[in-house]
Amino acid sequence: MGRWLEHSVTTSIRAPVDQVWVLWSDLEAMPLWMRWIESVQTLDDPNLTEWTLAAQGFRFQWKARITNRVEAQQLNWESVKGLPTKGAVRFYPEGPALTAVKLTVSYELPGVLAPLMDSAMLGGLVSKELQANLDRFRDLVEERAGAR
Repeated sequence: MGRWLEHSVTTSIRAPVDQVWVLWSDLEAMPLWMRWIESVQTLDDPNLTEWTLAAQGFRFQWKARITNRVEAQQLNWESVKGLPTKGAVRFYPEGPALTAVKLTVSYELPGVLAPLMDSAMLGGLVSKELQANLDRFRDLVEERAGAR
């Protein structure tokens, strides 16, 4: 068993919550803005996905199940096989064309890596990467919203 680490990041997006939701809920599009995510594949059950992460010379795969989906409000998930992970993304309409998004990701640092990595350093790296990913998501949504 390893240690669980949790990270939360937020951003504000100049787009209506419905537009923000549509792009986020297309899980197979995640590699467009999540740099470490190599692929996401929806399986026969639309609530079950297979993920591949490649970062810093490591490669992890896992299957995740959506545990709660409230359209244009939140999406929660947890892994059911592979890398232990869980999380939630929440959408907060702050006006007709402004949405706050909060992403929380938790994962278990594999036992073989725990002694090799300083969790504070790793936590800073992961939080920084998650924020950069969320900022890329914001930019993509705003670019698409402006094109309409």
